Amino acid sequence: MSAAGNQTTKPTIVLIHGLWLTPRSWEGWIDRYQKAGYKVLAPSWPGLEGEVEAIRKDPSPLKGLKLKTVVDHYDRIIRNLDSQPILMGHSFGGLIVQMLVDRGLGAAAVLIDSAQPAGVPVLPFATIRATLPILGNPFSYNSTTSLSPKQFNFAFTNELNAAESKKVYDRYSIPAANQILWDAALALLNPNASSKVNFRNANRAPFLFIAGGKDHLVPTAVNKANVRKYVQGSAAIADYREFPNRTHHTVGQQGWEEVADHAIQWATLHARGQTLDDVKAAFAPGTTRTSSTSPELRA
Repeated sequence: MSAAGNQTTKPTIVLIHGLWLTPRSWEGWIDRYQKAGYKVLAPSWPGLEGEVEAIRKDPSPLKGLKLKTVVDHYDRIIRNLDSQPILMGHSFGGLIVQMLVDRGLGAAAVLIDSAQPAGVPVLPFATIRATLPILGNPFSYNSTTSLSPKQFNFAFTNELNAAESKKVYDRYSIPAANQILWDAALALLNPNASSKVNFRNANRAPFLFIAGGKDHLVPTAVNKANVRKYVQGSAAIADYREFPNRTHHTVGQQGWEEVADHAIQWATLHARGQTLDDVKAAFAPGTTRTSSTSPELRA
């Protein structure tokens, strides 16, 4: 990191959105972190550079979009930075972050209500119900699918009544790239699928998993199974924090500031100070840790 006067420059934060959403979903976090002195980047998935309203009218760039294409897109953005950023991903953005970290990118990573990578075979009933608009139609693989306001209320904003949820839906919701969800679902029992990561990678950046106790789309069981894979696989940091009353809408849900502040405080504490030239280097001695505490209790 460089210094300006007597003050060390704060790391860049890269925010990665999930399925059915755009970078607009991070608007509160962007403003809060920028006011705290961070440089914040929130790039869209490839083809989603327009506003929500324009994407709804023409979602064709989402048709046939592959997960690897999205990950490669963010890989190029990050490698053009001067130093390793803090990575934060929500939902499928969390899976994208896991894959980027597995490539050696990121100083620290926060995974919020994260979708799981290949080989984490946990699929709660609530997740099945929330994704049924896509996975319930075997002919939807190369298409796009919008959630109805009622479906969005169940999957994302179950803390709100229908009228309040509709306001969130109108501002943020877009069609999903069906192929990405299908590939993730099919990867549950295939550890070599496109969303594969190396859970034994001891040289990766530290992880914090943040889960919501009332999340329907990615219930806590998914997050716990995901973090256990890392804890059991290597000594690299994989921490877990659960917020009991939060839903999949946690990045915009009332009280999101508490989650955002915890995320940046943890990431700042655990961030590795390295340049992008160091992405293949191992941790220096003493920079990894193990814990005998179960992942449910680690904060």
